[in-house]
Amino acid sequence: MEEDMDEGQTQKGCLECCIKCLGGIPYPSLIATILLYAGVALFCGCGHEALSGTVTILQNYFEVVRSPVDALDVFTMIDIIKYVIYGIASAFFVYGILLMVEGFFTSGAIKDLYGDFKITTCGRCVSAWFIMLTYIFMLAWLGVTAFTSLPVFIYFNIWNICQNATTLEGATLCLDPRQYGIVPINEAKTVCAGSEKFYKMCESNELDMTFHLFICALAGAGAAVIAMIHYLMVLSANWAYVKDACRMQKYEDIKSKEEQELHDIHSTRSKERLNAYT
Repeated sequence: MEEDMDEGQTQKGCLECCIKCLGGIPYPSLIATILLYAGVALFCGCGHEALSGTVTILQNYFEVVRSPVDALDVFTMIDIIKYVIYGIASAFFVYGILLMVEGFFTSGAIKDLYGDFKITTCGRCVSAWFIMLTYIFMLAWLGVTAFTSLPVFIYFNIWNICQNATTLEGATLCLDPRQYGIVPINEAKTVCAGSEKFYKMCESNELDMTFHLFICALAGAGAAVIAMIHYLMVLSANWAYVKDACRMQKYEDIKSKEEQELHDIHSTRSKERLNAYT
């Protein structure tokens, strides 16, 4: 009987411990972190593969060749964008961890307000710094989203030309990469409807796959923007809570000090009356 009671108390203690641990998780920060990682992974992975597909399309169907000299051509720009994607993936992986840790510490500061944990000025400065940094990153992701919409628009036009070329007989439709600044003006790399390369490109998997990959990358950039906005709301709320907690902490310190002073005064007067009586 005693063993059953001990086992029940042990299970109850484990359950209370699990509930306490789950209650200490900052769920808004956790949701924002998951959304940020999903958006960055979608943008970086799909964007990288879409750029590789773009290189294949330019080389196979438009006969664009890489410049033999160290010139800033379209292939060099694509390589630079790929390296930027590597940097974005690494940077925001670390930044998501930092924001998650900040959420844990802020939640702990609020819940342990009357315990041993004390909110410092440094902690408030760190929270304010994260708010400013997250706002800057939100604006940066808005720019990335706008930039990612450009290849989606270009590939939509190409896909639309391919669809119209098969439905409109006798129409002269051409694809000229000079219109988008991909090749110099003096290089004619036009592919027109009726040619073998045009129909091969329209029926190829590279065009369809690259188009959908850029759409997924655009969706990933949009998810990152939503995650940054979510982080801003969470950080602003935590900042307000910490600010109120600091005021409450000062109030409790002043109240405790005044009560101690009143207690000392009362003790002193009691001793004086006792001495006078004796």
